[in-house]
Amino acid sequence: MNILLDTHIALWAVTDSPRLPDQAKAQIANPKNHIWISTVSLWEIAIKHSLGKGDMPINAKQALHYFQLSGYQILAIEAEHTLAIADLANHHQDPFDRLLIAQAITEPMRLMTHDSNIIKYGDMVIAV
Repeated sequence: MNILLDTHIALWAVTDSPRLPDQAKAQIANPKNHIWISTVSLWEIAIKHSLGKGDMPINAKQALHYFQLSGYQILAIEAEHTLAIADLANHHQDPFDRLLIAQAITEPMRLMTHDSNIIKYGDMVIAV
């Protein structure tokens, strides 16, 4: 299964955070799953870390390094992903999360998240 990690799940995974649920750890470690990180997550980390906002324990350069060491694949932002945002239900306002949702739908992939607003997007979401 192709699993796209939302930004916080990805950061918790590579920083060995106790906030990462055991269910998420198991799915990320399962060799049958292909784990993806979106470029949008690196963008979000870069912006929020540099501004001192959000829960960003490492900067984007460090995050990319750890994502690559972990064997995660990087998903580029494509035009089709941005266009798919227009068709999304209005459950979530965060532009980074809306792009992650659009990418998961477009590819298709499952999006792993802890965000209760993202969970409203249905079966493509893995809620942890």
